[in-house]
Amino acid sequence: MKSNIATRLSTDTPFIEDLISGIRRGEIKIPQFQRKFVWKEEQALRLLDSIASNYPVGSLLLWKTPNKLATERNIGEFRLPETDDLTPTDYVLDGQQRITVIYSCFGPEEEDLGFQAAYDLVNEVFIERSLEHKPHVFSLRLLYRTTKLLNFRSGLVSHPDSERLQERLDQIIKVFTSYKVPVVTLKGLSVEEVCPIFERVNSSGTRLSTYDLMVAATWSKTFDLNQESAIISESLTPKGFGDIEGDTVLKCLSAVRNKGIKKEQVLSLRDLEKEDMDKLVIQVKNALLKTVDLLTTEFKIYSWDFLPYEAYAVILCYIFVKRLRLESDDIRRVRQWFWISSFSERYRGASEHFVSKDLEAIDRFVVAADGVIPFGSTPSANELLTLAFRSNNSRTRAFILLLALCGPRNLTNGASIDPSDALSTFNKKQFHHIYPKAYLSRTGSQLDQNALLNICMLTASENNWISDKNPNEYLPALISINRNDIEVIFNSNLMPLPSLVDYSVLAYEEFLKERAKLVEEKIRRLCAGDSI
Repeated sequence: MKSNIATRLSTDTPFIEDLISGIRRGEIKIPQFQRKFVWKEEQALRLLDSIASNYPVGSLLLWKTPNKLATERNIGEFRLPETDDLTPTDYVLDGQQRITVIYSCFGPEEEDLGFQAAYDLVNEVFIERSLEHKPHVFSLRLLYRTTKLLNFRSGLVSHPDSERLQERLDQIIKVFTSYKVPVVTLKGLSVEEVCPIFERVNSSGTRLSTYDLMVAATWSKTFDLNQESAIISESLTPKGFGDIEGDTVLKCLSAVRNKGIKKEQVLSLRDLEKEDMDKLVIQVKNALLKTVDLLTTEFKIYSWDFLPYEAYAVILCYIFVKRLRLESDDIRRVRQWFWISSFSERYRGASEHFVSKDLEAIDRFVVAADGVIPFGSTPSANELLTLAFRSNNSRTRAFILLLALCGPRNLTNGASIDPSDALSTFNKKQFHHIYPKAYLSRTGSQLDQNALLNICMLTASENNWISDKNPNEYLPALISINRNDIEVIFNSNLMPLPSLVDYSVLAYEEFLKERAKLVEEKIRRLCAGDSI
């Protein structure tokens, strides 16, 4: 049974002013692993209305620790003071959006930037404060500033409904100055204990990586992972791979340094001296540049969207650190590993331990060029017939890359299709059902309309032209129109040649079986390390 944290958990209900004071002193901060402030104006105003109505707005979850996070963000747009190393800091684990709105509305000076809310005393509604001065619009940033609040009251005297507005002002001041926010504080907990708590209460609905919290909380202050990741990301941007995940960069660093990406190996990086870490970052950056070049030229991958698994980036990065230049036999072995593991879904749900073991295998198979190590098996024609076209599936992505390697041409006119355009992002409009789904529905076919083998690459405009046409009619028509280039066009799309099958009568099931044989043969060549 997991340890009970009840003895290290405290609850409190501070006034809003107390929270603001803690933020001003730099004692309450937002950890870097939190998402940025994303609430819209109406959400912020709704929160203020809830407080004014004395509705509960949910508790804040804070983590009090004497260990300063190496990277942390300010509250909203406001730069906050640093505290000394002896003063514990309360890091917001849950409630960032609410506490940011509260501070932005009540904490800063009236002239400071950031979201400003006001209360319209005439219409009794919260609004975003504008630059236009209106005597009946009360800026909430005046609430805890006595002199400015008195000046605002004086300005109300000239209003024709002054007495009523003064009463409303008193009411709004009373509710905000007396409102208490429930706060739960975790104390004396290690990073490992806080991490699962954060993941469970994270109100964004997005499970943030354990690495985000671990690294932010324990990294040396001489090294900012986010900054180094940004440098690597910027170097990859001209090649179209600038959106690399920080987690992926971290795993690459660990793979190169430790030949593994297990949690303890990743965390051991924080013990490196800055000079060693700087060298490691340069190694990884250069290796990733070579990695994306190889992905583009050898596998027709033009964005991370089409990489079947993250493990490929990590392992290729490792290879390019160990082997600065790949010879033809090295490339052949990389092809074998890539295609076999893609079509066998080797890294589907793979743990860090599994990928770490494969780093050792790759070290022997590619780096040391030692023997033949199986990384899976190639799919048979019968297996291919069972596969569906799904964008998040490695076999689908591998099949699309196979099509791209064949230099596909538009079925309609034989024009070359630019894979770099079609595969820059996953756009289903670039993929066409050869036997249209609507046609198959009309004929009552019981076979999977979305079969992987029913897909070819086609530009969106030509896709629209084919629409839901009968393939036994539109394909023979295209064969007649493009008769001089038809074999090249069909070969480029891995489709049975018109000289071997009669498309005017070819049933969907028979088409899939014939195409499965062609695709199986191409896959076997790739998995053997051959090029197409």
